[in-house]
Amino acid sequence: MKQKEFNIPFSGLKQGKHDFNYQIDNTFFDSFGYDEFNAAAIILDVVLHKSSTMMEVDLEASGTVNVNCDMTSEPYDQAINGDLHLVVKFGEEYNDENDEILILPHNEHQLNIAQYVYEMLVLAVPQKRIHPGIEDGTLESEVLDRLKELQPKEKRSNKEENDPRWDELKKLLTDK
Repeated sequence: MKQKEFNIPFSGLKQGKHDFNYQIDNTFFDSFGYDEFNAAAIILDVVLHKSSTMMEVDLEASGTVNVNCDMTSEPYDQAINGDLHLVVKFGEEYNDENDEILILPHNEHQLNIAQYVYEMLVLAVPQKRIHPGIEDGTLESEVLDRLKELQPKEKRSNKEENDPRWDELKKLLTDK
């Protein structure tokens, strides 16, 4: 499950700033069993700041994922941008309970960022996916045509039509 290309071997790195770049496509999401994207083209930039006692990892991603519209099921490219700041400290045992602080055992020599990248990118996609053609009216779709066809033709009036039986019952409440 862990992608080896997302392992960062920090033990051989000097203290300071180190840059890593990744190209992410749909095979990355398939390895996690996530199939909501039809395609993905994402560039991930990782900056690792190594010091003697800890590391800071800054992840920045931008690109597009091809998803299906929630209203019409038409596929379209959704632009996404995501960033994540992670602090890596060293301790007795592995602990990733905190979202922003990762504790690695002292004997670790590499860091796998695949899970963090996956969560950051999935959360960068809007919950409600609407094709941009719907908003500007340029999308031609059978589903949209069918929705327009099934739209209510006339507006209902909000006049209260009283039922005389209820009026008589209401009088019982006020006649006390």
